[in-house]
Formats: sequence, structure tokens, C-alpha cells
Amino acid sequence: MNAADEFLKVATDYQLGALDTESQHPFTTSLSQMANKDLGEAVKLMHQVDVHALRQFAAKSAHLVDLARAVGTTLNMGHRVFLCGCGATGRLSLSIEVFCRMGVLPAPDPERVVAFMAGGDLALIKAIETFEDHPEYGARQLEELGFVNGDLLIASTEGGETPFVIGAVERAAELSSNQPWFLYCNPDEQLIHAAARSKRVIENPMIHKMNLAVGAMAISGSTRLQASTVLMAAIGFAFMHQHDPENAPGEVLQLLRHAAHCDGQFLAAFIEHEAAAYARGAYVLYASTRFGITVVTDTTERAPTFSLVPFEKQDDPAAPASWSHFIMPEQAGAHSAWNALLHREPRTLEWPEVRKVAGAEVLACYDFSAQLSMRRQIRTNKSEHLFFNIGGGAGEMVWEFDGLKERMDLTGVHEFHAHLLLKMLINIQSTLVMGRLGRYVDNLMTYVKPSNNKLIDRAVRYVRLLAQRRTGKMPAYAKVTRLLFEEREKLKPGEPIVLKTLAALGVGV
Repeated sequence: MNAADEFLKVATDYQLGALDTESQHPFTTSLSQMANKDLGEAVKLMHQVDVHALRQFAAKSAHLVDLARAVGTTLNMGHRVFLCGCGATGRLSLSIEVFCRMGVLPAPDPERVVAFMAGGDLALIKAIETFEDHPEYGARQLEELGFVNGDLLIASTEGGETPFVIGAVERAAELSSNQPWFLYCNPDEQLIHAAARSKRVIENPMIHKMNLAVGAMAISGSTRLQASTVLMAAIGFAFMHQHDPENAPGEVLQLLRHAAHCDGQFLAAFIEHEAAAYARGAYVLYASTRFGITVVTDTTERAPTFSLVPFEKQDDPAAPASWSHFIMPEQAGAHSAWNALLHREPRTLEWPEVRKVAGAEVLACYDFSAQLSMRRQIRTNKSEHLFFNIGGGAGEMVWEFDGLKERMDLTGVHEFHAHLLLKMLINIQSTLVMGRLGRYVDNLMTYVKPSNNKLIDRAVRYVRLLAQRRTGKMPAYAKVTRLLFEEREKLKPGEPIVLKTLAALGVGV
């Protein structure tokens, strides 16, 4: 049986097109065109989607009281709070731990806040394929980190159906009388109908649920955007108010006020300039110390979202350079850069079956220290490299890029809110840069990388949808799936799997 037939055997478990997070947002159906014709309007639309999501979050924020109380009680009793996710939610989980270690979020002992993501810390900067599909991996990582009775797990999954996260939260419910929390962004009735694994969690009385459904994403299915923003905010606000839980919901309104005031119109010039740099063959190095964990998250997520070349492995001289890369120029060497970013030693997976993709030896080959700049000059044969700095002192945030400079006044803004504002802004930046470069059509992820079952289904769904729009006929699911697997075998780096499969169907874009 070939790979396409193997997927078709389980496809019904991953056909998630009916979920809100997979649907098309009505505000952004012409976003790719807008990114090229009217950048100011495109920024405005994406900002409106962010604000709309935060308003929906505010309507659900009363649940934060119980989550904040659970965090406070767990830490006060000397136990540990674990955080886990996969992909974007894994990165936000690691970010919360980093914020605790930096003092941005309060923790009586930062060592008792432990975050992990599918694939280990290396997955922070490199998408590790197939981990998402394995619930047993989630349970195994949880146990290997020493999760015991009394500890608390806060598990987040934007869609509410990620097998890895579900495996971790179900195991936590078995190991600890301190009931775990499961945070997600789709309506219960949709999830119960779409996936048996989601139904199992939602109906499990030993797991606390927090439904933070905020509707469709600005780019269809791109949950690194609004869904991960509200999940990060929810968990962070719970930590902020672990000693006064009843005040946690008020933070959502405060964030909403900040976001409404910060419309991001200054981004248009930066977006145009960055897109032009890539179009002429230049490379960009994003640099930040203060906001490092937030900047590296967005920079990393561009690769799997838009099928870009990922951060290069330094022991592979033939690996092409990524268009954009994160750098900590004040750090000398890969090990010190990793420690400076995470505020601890990296955690890797040394299981025999995954060591070659997620182990310490592999992680050591990914370098974002000062020496990266020279290495990239050599790798790209002295091509043009531009620095994009995001920093600033107390009460401000400063963006600087190749002669452009913008200072944002953050007087009175809590540092965690500043990171959330930056997340929304840099998400707009990267999304619209990619729109100008044709990396999505309308608001559909035509360059989606089908690296796990959910993303395979998403790619098949988009091919069928675009085919129907152009021909008036919906091609059969199995036919498109088999074509997609054939095209995936031939796909070159940077090519759009959805459009290649569409062409194989005989349908033009």
C-alpha cells in the first residue's frame, strides 16, 4: 500500500474543514491582492481581525479566574506547572516559561515552570515533521520531564484536535490529581463532530476545558495568528494574577485597549521594504535580545507556513540560506545563544528513533549567535544581508530596518503586553510580506507544507476548493489526494504544493 492509500485509510480523522480555525475569514478574502495594491488597507484589515478576536476573547475571559487560581495553588504548594503544545502552541508554551525565567511573568521559582513542545526545544526554530500525529510522544515527553502527582499541566492546541497535545493531557489526568487544563479555539460542537479524540477530551470530567474560540484566522488555517495570540494571553494572564485570580479577566480588556490604539500603520513601509529585499535576492537577519523569544517564533514560523527554506543547519554546507533568520549578535557561539534565548540549557530528545532529528547533536548545528552573520556571507557568496532590529529601552519599542525607524511609545504598558503587541505586529509584517511575494492566494495557504495528516488534508481541501472556483466542479477527495502525494515526491524547495497539484488536475490558477 502506498503513502496516499495509507493516508486515505485514516483521512476521516483529519478532515477538519468544518472547524472555525480552518475556515476563511470574511474580512480577508482578497488579502493577497490587497497586499500588493493597498498595503495600508491590508494592514488595517489584519489589525481589525486581531481586535475582533480579542473582543471575542474578552467575552470568554471569566474562565481565567479558575486557571489563575490553579496556577497559584500549584506553585504555592511547591508543585510544578507544565506547559505543552505543538507547533505554534509549543512555541507559545516555551515563551511562557522564558517569560517566567526573565521575570516578565511572576513565578516564586522559575525552575518549577516547565514547558515542552512536540519535538523538544529544537522545534522552537525548526519544524519537526510528524510529531503532531503521535499522542504517545506527548505522554512520553511529559513523563520524561518528571511530571508527578500534584503537578499541573496546561495544554494548548489552537484547533483542539492535535493528537500530541491530547496524548499529553490525557496522561496528565492519569498521573496527577491536580486536574490538567486543555485550552483550544474551536466550538465544542464542531470538535465533537470532527474528531473522536477531541470528543474524548471534551467529555473527560478529569480534564478542565477552556474554550477560547475566536473565529476564523486572517489566513485560513494559520493558527499562528489570532488563535495562538489569545492562547498565549490567557496562560500569561493566569500567571500574572496567580495571587489575585479575580483580576485576570481585566487584563484582556487592557490588551484590547492597547491593541486598538496600536493600529500598525507604520508597518506598510517596513513590509514594502522587506518584500523588495527578498525580491532582489537579499537576505534579512532579525536581531533582538529583549524580544528574542517573540521574534524568533515569527521568523521560524514563516518557513512551514509559506514553504520557505528553514533556518540552515551549519554542518551542512550545501543547505541553502533561509530568506530571513533570527540572530543574537551579542552572543559568541551556538551554545551561549541557545542559553541566552531560553534562559536555561536546551532540552532535547535522545530517544533512539528520533535522536537524529531532535537530539542534542542536531540542535548544536543550529546557530543564531554572532558568528551566523559571517557564515551566511560565505554560504550566500557575499550576497546582500540586511539587519532588522527590534528592541528599545523601558517604555518603548523601536523597529529599525535599513534606514527605516519607528519608535512606539509603551509608557505604562506591562512587558508581557508589549510581547503580545509585538507578536500581533510582526505576524502582520510577515504575512503581508509573503502576500506581496505571492505566497498565498486570496487568504488560502497555497504554499502549505503537507508534513502531517492535518496539513495533508488542508492542502487537499484547498486544491478542491480552488478547482471548484475555477471549473464549477469539485474533484473527488481520493483523486486529489493521490495527485498531491505524487506532486509532493517531485516538489522542489519553495514550490507551492497546492498550485502544483491544481496544475496536475489540469486547472490553471
